[in-house]
Amino acid sequence: MRHPGKFTLAALALTALSACGNGSADEQGGGVFGALSQSARQVAASRGAPDQPAAPPKSPAEAASEALRVNPAPLIQAGFESLDRTQVMAMTGQNGAMRTYMTPSEEALILRGGMLVGTRGLGHDLSVAEPGTEALIRAGASGSGTRVMRYYTGDGLERPLQFACATAPGPNPGVTVESCEGHGVRFQNSYIAQGGRIMVSRQWIGPELGYVTIQTLRP
Repeated sequence: MRHPGKFTLAALALTALSACGNGSADEQGGGVFGALSQSARQVAASRGAPDQPAAPPKSPAEAASEALRVNPAPLIQAGFESLDRTQVMAMTGQNGAMRTYMTPSEEALILRGGMLVGTRGLGHDLSVAEPGTEALIRAGASGSGTRVMRYYTGDGLERPLQFACATAPGPNPGVTVESCEGHGVRFQNSYIAQGGRIMVSRQWIGPELGYVTIQTLRP
């Protein structure tokens, strides 16, 4: 069963967030990010059967609608901009406020009330994020704070990188923007929060993976 109203509202929210982004070459970074180290495609063919045209891929709205119908777990939809793909991810574990959402191929996002705090299985993963602006973002308030992003380097060590960040209302109603810079890098995250929970967001993972847009399908 389709849920056109829900997906129309989600699309409007995502459009509002994308209008807040100000991606630039600065996000690629350099120097300190040089030490930070897949996406794979699966191809299936019918044995002995003649070639047939592939079925058209489902739209994000179709994929979300089907997932809501067949999976009772909490669900999110994540759009990885640098990988050019959007996936539905189901919650597979919870530890206090921390939730792990995973694809069947075991790619995972770790969220705390909608705030991205880590990734797994994507390559160039974010080990953990420590956003000092989190309370401001959930309250939709202006202010400043530090954000620490931890990444594993090629030698297996975890390297913390600290950024100076400021939060402010975005150009669209209900959107809070977090602008960060440090180590020759600038990035801007955008959030829509309801009751202190982040429902829709565009968050920067790192210089290799870039941004992910996350929307809550089922809390």
